[in-house]
Amino acid sequence: MSTISNGTTHRPIGLTVPSGIDREAHHRLDEAWLAAAWSHPTTRVFVVSGGQALVDEPAGSTDGRTELVMTPAFEAPVTETHRYFLGTDEDGVRYFALQKDTLPGRMDQSARPAGLREAGLLLSPRDAGLLVHAVALENWQRLHRFCSRCGERTVIAAAGHIRRCQACGAEHYPRTDPAVIMLVTDEEDRALLGRQVHWPEGRFSTLAGFVEPGESIEQSVRREVWEEAGVTVGEVEYIASQPWPFPSSLMLGFMARATSSEITVDGEEIQEARWFSREDLRAAFESGEVLPPFGISIAARLIELWYGKPLPKPGEPA
Repeated sequence: MSTISNGTTHRPIGLTVPSGIDREAHHRLDEAWLAAAWSHPTTRVFVVSGGQALVDEPAGSTDGRTELVMTPAFEAPVTETHRYFLGTDEDGVRYFALQKDTLPGRMDQSARPAGLREAGLLLSPRDAGLLVHAVALENWQRLHRFCSRCGERTVIAAAGHIRRCQACGAEHYPRTDPAVIMLVTDEEDRALLGRQVHWPEGRFSTLAGFVEPGESIEQSVRREVWEEAGVTVGEVEYIASQPWPFPSSLMLGFMARATSSEITVDGEEIQEARWFSREDLRAAFESGEVLPPFGISIAARLIELWYGKPLPKPGEPA
């Protein structure tokens, strides 16, 4: 399989750039250390609720960078248990996230709530990394309040990274579901793109699906492409991964070579699938017939590796 080596090869994948945060997991069970870290004057805190946090463009910013709205710990909203230690940066600043039912209001009215899909590419690597960590923990905490062994309510431990059952003693850890996402090409070097049933007309992207129990990731790539599009796949090449806390996935990105070309969509997940040459896709972008995938997704980078240059943004020429 040939992939194009060009300016797209080294472009960062959204949510994967090193954040500069040391998670310092060895401190999560040290309550005295956590209490001292929380009370330190340099510690910074932000609230996460429903996958969102407050973001702002600071006045006087020269680079237009969007930032997470953070406060010192003594100004943070009160919470009894949902306080998650996220790590420490290179300057020794500790970061915590607070899970609340609603985001706090802002006196200056300049901040706005935003999730990772909207703000992930606008935030600095540090802030994006902190928000990914916080959103993943919040999703897990909201969905796993009861013990899967005995059904009793669990309590939070390890600064938000464990839930313990006081009835049977079981410990539960945040889960991450592996999912494969792949750009399939055929012998004519055309790319297979599909449109999910619930997507708007014209939105096409790579195929994707979850890894099943007892299955290798390569087997999962071949099975998902066959189930969704009726296309058989031979060679599979791993490219990169991306955390995707919507709500708890790790996307494993691949390039794959088809050994058949006839398409039969399943009609349940995939409404439409088509083979695109680069010329076909460029013309479809320019006419508006096809909308590119969201830039934060690893899907965009997989398509770019094959396409040869960055995908256009709305209104830009292809």
